[in-house]
Amino acid sequence: MVAPAESDYGLHNRGFSMEGNSAEVLPGRSTESFPAGSTEVLNKVELKRELGLFSAVNLTISCMIGSGIFVSPSITLERSGSVGLCLIIWAVCGVITLMGALSYAELSSVVPRSGAEYAYFLEAYRGLHKFWGPLPCFICAFIQVCIINPTAGAIMVLTFSEYICQPFVGYMNGLTLESQDIVKKIIAILGLCLLTFINFMSVKLYVRIQNVFSIGKLVVCGVVIVAGVVMLCTGKTENLSKGFDGSSTSPDKLALAFYGCLWAYGGWATVTVITEEVRNPEVNVLRSIIIAVPLVAAVYLLMNIAYMTVLTVPEMTAAPAVAVVFGDRLLGVMSFIIPVGVAMSTFGSALTSQFATARQCYVAGTEGHMIEAFSYIHLRRLTPAPAVILQGFLSFLFIIAGDITTLIDFCSFLIWIFYALAMVALMIMRKTKKDVKRTYKVPLFAPVLVIIAALFLCLVPIILDPSLSYFFALFLIGLGFILYIPLVYYKFRLKWMDNFTYFIQVLMEVIPSENNLDVDKKT
Repeated sequence: MVAPAESDYGLHNRGFSMEGNSAEVLPGRSTESFPAGSTEVLNKVELKRELGLFSAVNLTISCMIGSGIFVSPSITLERSGSVGLCLIIWAVCGVITLMGALSYAELSSVVPRSGAEYAYFLEAYRGLHKFWGPLPCFICAFIQVCIINPTAGAIMVLTFSEYICQPFVGYMNGLTLESQDIVKKIIAILGLCLLTFINFMSVKLYVRIQNVFSIGKLVVCGVVIVAGVVMLCTGKTENLSKGFDGSSTSPDKLALAFYGCLWAYGGWATVTVITEEVRNPEVNVLRSIIIAVPLVAAVYLLMNIAYMTVLTVPEMTAAPAVAVVFGDRLLGVMSFIIPVGVAMSTFGSALTSQFATARQCYVAGTEGHMIEAFSYIHLRRLTPAPAVILQGFLSFLFIIAGDITTLIDFCSFLIWIFYALAMVALMIMRKTKKDVKRTYKVPLFAPVLVIIAALFLCLVPIILDPSLSYFFALFLIGLGFILYIPLVYYKFRLKWMDNFTYFIQVLMEVIPSENNLDVDKKT
């Protein structure tokens, strides 16, 4: 994150500028470092709209269905205390998720840019005050791109490694626990390298693989649901008949139950992160949300009913991975389907998460809120290659660091702060951009409901059960504020950044997109 030398919001001189079909590089550089014919491509370099409606739906499904529904139902059940209350919480969380996603659909029609809440903050807040306006944008970019998303990606590939090893657990029993941990980390790193390679190489390649993984994880979910329906039809209803016995009345436990459940629903805003790569986004963003989010909510509710039909409350709350116990109980020799399905699900989610986060990094780079080179695009592959590599590298560091689940607990509630700020941005732009044509307008109660949910999730645990995790989150915000003052507000520019930008350009064969160059012409 290096602040620019020009423009009000951190944009600075690009490594390239264009006049006609010629390219001008940084002082003292030449275009000989780039492949023959590259100067003819410069005017056409931008992110391409490769995702149709089917792929946009699959992208949302792929990011939403990760390991959560296979693992976290036990956490939600334990904190809610009863089968009935647990199912209500999953249903309510589905409604909250849908309201948030529909609100983002309107935001994407007002601000048709990639970046989701970061792009919305730019449009809603930066004009309000010279100092405070751009601050939420920078903190959002800093925390999401550098902390939350790569950490979540690392957890996903570690989970992928854990479950891909499940069918071979008998062969690993001879190893020490330390050796098993090393093996799993090596597999996680190999998986991370593979998904980074896919996102680096081609958007079309990503779309094809993502579509396959989305269909695969729905098939696995379908296996669980069908098995549960069969058991219900045979009259196994004793677990569900307990209803609300043992329901929790503690506000902090209920907040944590909602929190764990909403974490499983995470990823509902993914399609708005890559708006610039969706065909006909003015209609397909909304359609993909209307199809994907209710579908995932229905799948989650039916899977929980299936789990509760087969397993008792103590069995579910004691299980580290509910789906695996469920598979062992019902599927017999075919029980390996569940761990393999979870591995596929988590790999697909990690792939999509990195794809989306790289676009957030790319958009933040165009605004000077990340290092400029991370806003550049590969001149042939048309992918934000530096941003993809950055996400892969950060996730690699978190994998090496060891147990990072605690880190997610520390800062994940910040995601809901950003959601609330996005809802406020929607209300602000209802007034400041009331003349902008909206293909869709969400009822006002939808953003209000999301704001209420965010306040409940963020304030209740802090008030009733304060812990160091919230102070760590405040530390991250404070760190973002400290970096913002010199790097963005005062536009301090490190002397070696031109050399770094040139090095990235030559190493990765990347250049500014047309969007970046258009912005430079205006500044």
